[in-house]
Amino acid sequence: MKYRHRVLAFLFFLSVITYIDRVCISVAGKTMQEDMGISPENWGWVLGAFAISYAVFEIPSGSMGDRVGPRRVLTRIVIWWSAFTSLTGVVKSFPALLGVRFLFGAGEAGAYPNSSAAISRWFPFVERARAHGLVWMASRVGGAISPLLVVPIQMAFGWRMSFMVFGVMGVLWAAAWYFWFRDHPSEKAGVTADEIEEIGAGSKPESHRGLPWGQVLRSPNLWFIMLMYHTYCWGSFFYLSWLHTFLENGRGFSKEDLISYSWLPFVFGGTANLLGGITSDYMVKRVGLKWGRRLCGFVGLGASAIFLIATTFTKHKVISVLLLALGYAGSDFMLPVAWAVCLDVGRRYAGAVTGAMNTAGQVGSFATSVAFGYLVKYYGSYDAPLIPMGILTAVSALLWLKIDPTVQLVPEPVSDQPSSKAA
Repeated sequence: MKYRHRVLAFLFFLSVITYIDRVCISVAGKTMQEDMGISPENWGWVLGAFAISYAVFEIPSGSMGDRVGPRRVLTRIVIWWSAFTSLTGVVKSFPALLGVRFLFGAGEAGAYPNSSAAISRWFPFVERARAHGLVWMASRVGGAISPLLVVPIQMAFGWRMSFMVFGVMGVLWAAAWYFWFRDHPSEKAGVTADEIEEIGAGSKPESHRGLPWGQVLRSPNLWFIMLMYHTYCWGSFFYLSWLHTFLENGRGFSKEDLISYSWLPFVFGGTANLLGGITSDYMVKRVGLKWGRRLCGFVGLGASAIFLIATTFTKHKVISVLLLALGYAGSDFMLPVAWAVCLDVGRRYAGAVTGAMNTAGQVGSFATSVAFGYLVKYYGSYDAPLIPMGILTAVSALLWLKIDPTVQLVPEPVSDQPSSKAA
């Protein structure tokens, strides 16, 4: 096995753990609300506290990875969020829960930008979308198995114990990552010269300067990427925050129903992540970088918008969850392509650029988390929030037609460019 594939295995398991920890609160949501007396609109603020702090700290954490390397930064990130995952199981009041979830988001910020920084250093240009596809597929594996783990623990020991247990997994990963991983392939004993040559420029340690924000913020390309991801997160964050509460309160699911069906959106999403990355890399070779990325984003999000809105036309349990699963598959088909585009336009600044994109996205995640609860209260229906979510997902699809992955934010020397066929 090539060493870069071992790196990908580490990132795969990191992504699984990340989403087990994130989705845990969604699975336990109804029980937590009943136990602590939290209304739907206040629960939206609990979910939004994570998203807004994640947004605030995303760029600093991503930029830190560019400067000092993902080895140390990811170690810090995982230990931090593991601690606050466990502390979620200790809190006894709404204000304390808000504070812990805010600090949880602050700690986890930068996890995926630093994963991207590792991919940009360890993977050649034509393998990056596939690598991102596997990482994001792993996140959906975490989401799928979360109810299978949380519900039995919750039924046997209470919802608090599930958070305490899951906090331990991240600490074990962080220790293994710190002692095994190196920031550049040339620094890792055992990596062959042939593999270093395959990887290309990303294999060489180089001095790093901070991203010239004054220059890149004048780029329409960056703003289109950020706006695309912002509107995308209005729909996608629902699956990590409100999904299980929606199924229980909006479709009458029991805890047993959650175990039987709530994993479907994550399995569909995980499969679509893998297919989206593979498809985009294949299309880049066939039709070029610009349309190889654009078409995957446009088609995936367009389909997602249709399925989200279609969910409002049925109350059938199984049909509802299948439509939601297809909606998640559509948006997840796009997801690895979005992160690959950040590497396309950002290159050595991959951590900062993905951080900027994800910051814009998490502002959308915060807004949809809070708005969901208020829309439910105002309209008395759990279907009402799906309409604006679907409309904004359609807007996100259209924005892909304005994104150009061939235009770098900070031009690099010719030696660092992809082949003309890929561009």
